[in-house]
Amino acid sequence: MDALSIVLIAIGLAMDAFSVAAVAGFLLKAFSIRQAFRLSFHFGLFQFLMPIAGWMAGSTVASLIANYDHWVAFGLLAIVGSKMILEGTRTKAETYRSDPTKGITLLVFSIATSIDALAVGLTFAFTNVAVLYPAIVIGAIAALFTLLGLHLGSKSSRFFGKHAEIIGGAILIFIGLRILITHIL
Repeated sequence: MDALSIVLIAIGLAMDAFSVAAVAGFLLKAFSIRQAFRLSFHFGLFQFLMPIAGWMAGSTVASLIANYDHWVAFGLLAIVGSKMILEGTRTKAETYRSDPTKGITLLVFSIATSIDALAVGLTFAFTNVAVLYPAIVIGAIAALFTLLGLHLGSKSSRFFGKHAEIIGGAILIFIGLRILITHIL
């Protein structure tokens, strides 16, 4: 897989982290460096670990579906991308009363924003892509987008978060189509 595809996948996956960070920034209004570090570190770490976990799980079944793995990859990315687009178009009534950069809230957000990366890791296994380099890129971009979302969220409304999720979903669907077309042609 080429570097551009890895970066586009990472950006697509980072949109969930960006969206949640923007909401956290919106709710916190002002945030400390410690809060920014906690949120970006955890989101980046989970985004790094989930593709590896998905790849490890997918590697065990990859040989069984080698003849149609590109369809599986497309399907996974299309499902995840569509889910992100659908969630981005819904009106959400988030009412967080605690600091979203601490405790169980941070853990839940870290897992929720990185579940899609698990599916991408499965896709990497199905398409015989080595996972370590993409996982590092995915984690780093997620951490950066988290910082950006937190900053923009503190300066604006949740408007950015909804559109970011839609863009991220569209990028994932595009990458899935690219994988499918590459294997069919």
